[in-house]
Amino acid sequence: MDAPHIPDLILPAIPVFVLTVVAEALWVKQQRDAGREFAGHTWKDTAASLSMGLGNVAINVFWKGVAFAGYLALYQLTPLRLGFGALAWVLLFFAEDLCYYAFHRVHHESRFFWASHVVHHSSQHYNLSTALRQTWTPMTGWLFWAPLALAGFHPVMIVTQQSISLLYQYWIHTEAIVRLPRPLEWLFNTPSHHRVHHASNPRYIDKNYAGILIVWDRLFGTFEPEVEQPVYGLTKNLRTFNPVRIAFHEFAAIARDALRPGPLRQRWGYVFRNPAWKPEPPTVDAPRPSA
Repeated sequence: MDAPHIPDLILPAIPVFVLTVVAEALWVKQQRDAGREFAGHTWKDTAASLSMGLGNVAINVFWKGVAFAGYLALYQLTPLRLGFGALAWVLLFFAEDLCYYAFHRVHHESRFFWASHVVHHSSQHYNLSTALRQTWTPMTGWLFWAPLALAGFHPVMIVTQQSISLLYQYWIHTEAIVRLPRPLEWLFNTPSHHRVHHASNPRYIDKNYAGILIVWDRLFGTFEPEVEQPVYGLTKNLRTFNPVRIAFHEFAAIARDALRPGPLRQRWGYVFRNPAWKPEPPTVDAPRPSA
C-alpha cells in the first residue's frame, strides 16, 4: 500500500505571507504619516516573528509526519468511517474548530502548555507578522485532535482542515480592519475579536480562544468584545528579540520554579496549574494575648 499523501497548504502560502506583511507595513507607515496611531511594526520585532515562523515550518517538516502517524494509528483502531463526502467535511469543519478551541484554551490555562504557546503572544505589536510568530515545541498539540481520528475522520482530512484553520487565522492579525458587518462579527473570529485575545488588558486576558468560529467562546463564557484600546503583549514582557530565548524562556522559568524548595504538590502546581498561579503563603498563627 502506498503511503498516503499529506497535504501541506502552508508552504505554498509563504509568498502570500511575505507580500501581505510588506503591504501592511507600508499601509501602517502611511497611516502614521497621517497622524494616526497604530502598534504597527518594528524591524527587530518583525524579524523575530519571521524567524520564529521559519523555525516552526522547519520543525513541522518532521513533526507533522509524526502527528499524522499518530492520527493514522488511531484511525486504524476504530471501526468508524465517515468517508470523504460533503457531509463529512461539514461535520469536520465544526468538530475540528471545537478541537482547536479546546487546544487553545488549555494552552492558556495550564502553564506546561502555555510554555509553548506563549511564543505567539510575546510580541508587543499586532500585525500580520505576529501571526507567523509560532512555537518551536509543538509536540503535545496533536493530542487535542486525536478524537477526530477515533470518530472516523480520515487523517488526511484532519490535517487539511487544520491547515485551513491556520490559514484563516493569519489575516485576523491586523489593525487595518476595524469591524466587519455585525452578522460576521457574531459568528466568526475577526480582527477585532483576536485583538482582544492578544491584549494584556485585565478584562481581555484569557478571552476569545476561537479559531474560525467565535460561537464557541459565546457558548462557553470566554467571549469579550473589543471595547477599550488593546495593549498587546504579556503581563510581563520579554526584553529580547532573540528567537531561541523567545522559544524557550518559559520552559526555563518553569524549571527554575519547579526546583525551588517545597512540597511535591507545589512543584507540580508550578508546572501544570494556571500560568499566573502562585502557592499560598504559609499561615502564621496570631500571637496569643498575654494573660
